[in-house]
Amino acid sequence: MTTFDNRENAFENQFAHDAEMQFKVVARRNKLLGLWAAGLLGMTPEAAETYAKSVISADFEHAGDDDVIRKLVTDLAATGTSEADIRTALTAKAADARHQIMEAM
Repeated sequence: MTTFDNRENAFENQFAHDAEMQFKVVARRNKLLGLWAAGLLGMTPEAAETYAKSVISADFEHAGDDDVIRKLVTDLAATGTSEADIRTALTAKAADARHQIMEAM
């Protein structure tokens, strides 16, 4: 293998690693966001875990965060939680998730 091939492999490996880390952070963020929303809805711990999984699943409907936000806006409508509140929580939970993933490494 040439030096160029080695560099190419290193970049491909780094790209794959970064993509995997981003996936993990988003999944953890969505779980934390689901648990946050479940708390607002007054769910039991068991129901909260199930609900958090439904928030994670909602993210697979379309690319981006809009599907998760749309689900939470609908689910939290009765609590008076606004879309802005949800977006603020999404940002906070993303930071928490990133921190948790980095600590676990």
